[in-house]
Amino acid sequence: MCGIFGFHARSRLSLDAELNTATDLLAHRGPDGRGTFTARSPDGDWQVGLGHRRLSIVDIEGSPQPMHSHDGRYTIVYNGEIYNYIELRAELMERGHRFATQGDTEVLIEAWRAWGEECFSRFNGMFAFLLWDSHTGRLIAARDPFGKKPLFVARAEGVHAFASEIEPLRRFPGINDRLDRDSLREYLSYRYVPGPATFFRGIAKVPPGTFMVLDGDKVSTTRYFTTPFSRSTPDVTDFDEALRLFSAQLDEAVQLRLRSDAPFGAYLSGGLDSSMIVALMSRHVSKPVSTFSVGFDVPGSSELPYAAQVAKAFGTDHHELSVGLNDFTSVWEEAVLRRGAPVAEPSDLPVLLLSRMASRSVKMVLTGEGADELLGGYPKHRAEPWVAMYQRLMPGFLHDAIIAPGARALPYSLRRVKTVAGVAGIRDYQARMVAWFGGGDADLAEALYRGSPASRLPDPLPFDAAGAASPLKRMLHFDQTSWLPDNLLERGDRMMMAGSIEGRMPFMDVKLAELVARFPDAFLTGAPKGKRVLRVLAARMLPEAIVTRKKVGFRVPVEQWFRTGMADQMRDLLQSGDSTVRQVCEPREIDRLMAEHIGGVQNHEKVLWALANLEQFFRIFRPTLA
Repeated sequence: MCGIFGFHARSRLSLDAELNTATDLLAHRGPDGRGTFTARSPDGDWQVGLGHRRLSIVDIEGSPQPMHSHDGRYTIVYNGEIYNYIELRAELMERGHRFATQGDTEVLIEAWRAWGEECFSRFNGMFAFLLWDSHTGRLIAARDPFGKKPLFVARAEGVHAFASEIEPLRRFPGINDRLDRDSLREYLSYRYVPGPATFFRGIAKVPPGTFMVLDGDKVSTTRYFTTPFSRSTPDVTDFDEALRLFSAQLDEAVQLRLRSDAPFGAYLSGGLDSSMIVALMSRHVSKPVSTFSVGFDVPGSSELPYAAQVAKAFGTDHHELSVGLNDFTSVWEEAVLRRGAPVAEPSDLPVLLLSRMASRSVKMVLTGEGADELLGGYPKHRAEPWVAMYQRLMPGFLHDAIIAPGARALPYSLRRVKTVAGVAGIRDYQARMVAWFGGGDADLAEALYRGSPASRLPDPLPFDAAGAASPLKRMLHFDQTSWLPDNLLERGDRMMMAGSIEGRMPFMDVKLAELVARFPDAFLTGAPKGKRVLRVLAARMLPEAIVTRKKVGFRVPVEQWFRTGMADQMRDLLQSGDSTVRQVCEPREIDRLMAEHIGGVQNHEKVLWALANLEQFFRIFRPTLA
């Protein structure tokens, strides 16, 4: 895991100082090493600059970056891990390729030399890289299939710049850092900004599963991957066979991700997904797995006892972190800075704190992220097929006249019923998919927003699953092309890298996704709590209480803190005279939400947290609002 920066620019521009500054802004992503590289194209008209900050995990002493190929043709900066690099290296050596190192970076270079863009289908891993070809004068920028590793791009006059995070690009000369009003509107509605947009007009995300080629003044973008849920049909119809295949592939995914020359461990929440990862890790290591868990010092808000139960069952070297209000608020501003956007989920801050603690003893952890989005683990995955049926039977005018008003009047304690009823009235498929995770209703977002209607069309990729796909498979396709790369994975990367630790996600193995896409829906949502195939496997490996307990998620007690220790801070952020959020959102609506929450009339924790983070974002980045 590392931080990368690079530019491709006209030779007349002098950018050496900017290269060094941008590289050093990524120091938290790679405290173990630093390097830069500059060169000109064969015709002398263009220049390239590459910068790298290294967190060394594989071939610790032997793979510094920027790395040059043995013949000097290629130079690369790279963030991520190719887990099957040992097998690829052996295959390439049989073809006559030479290697001077033992790591995966040189394998990536030689794979590009051997197979060109076909190399992406051979990689099992996570990556974002910039590869300079000195013979052709081309710069290749690429991102892994699911977007586990970040890569942003910015354009200015005569230059393209790339970085692992937004801040180096925002400070680069000529980049437009004006606030993107459409992104603001999307954030209020969805709690994240769907890619490729960011909060800044001049900065975009390189989409997952794509690569760019910069050749002089020509720029091309090619998509090499789409999720298997958009193109596969169920053909594994025997459940026992599906279970056998799933068990073997998940075990292989875990085993591959244990390849490391540095100490490693696992994040353990005590939930089904992370507990399964720890169980499988324990099969393949010769000493106790180091596990790390975080909870809160508020009664009823901590899952630490469940994590301790799993740790005891597998004899792990267990570490716990209890987070209080002061711990939580102490890293709030840094979390927004590293995110390059509002931190829409309060759980991100404890993850940052846990990463700092874990990095004292390990450099890499395995996590259970991605299981719900692969296997249909959320209530929405079980509800969407019923919503699709409901819309075929219920006329829209009846829903709007009777069901919708009743749903809006429901108390917060019935928020899941309220959410389903609200989403059931959204006929537009694109809007409905994003609304499932919105956290607030569309009416509230409209009431808050002060601005003109949206001016851009959404990226069609998250919604282009095959028309014959089931409602569940279409939703999983959306999750894997929008919710994961633009929200969950992006947040996880920033918070873990802020603590200088790498996260690896076995459930997001491409081969595992290809397999699961071949299962009928009943093998996924056929259990009362979803993820049927995983639950059956887990019942053979985990304590029964972990398999059967209710899914509660990782909830931070901000509802209570907003009314107590954070009340003054919230008033300063949302109701003071210098509050920028009151310029872009309706002040009266903000005041109503605050009064109802502080007074205990309604629980508005999600929307208030979203608004407070928007204000933190404005204070830290100070984007031009016009």
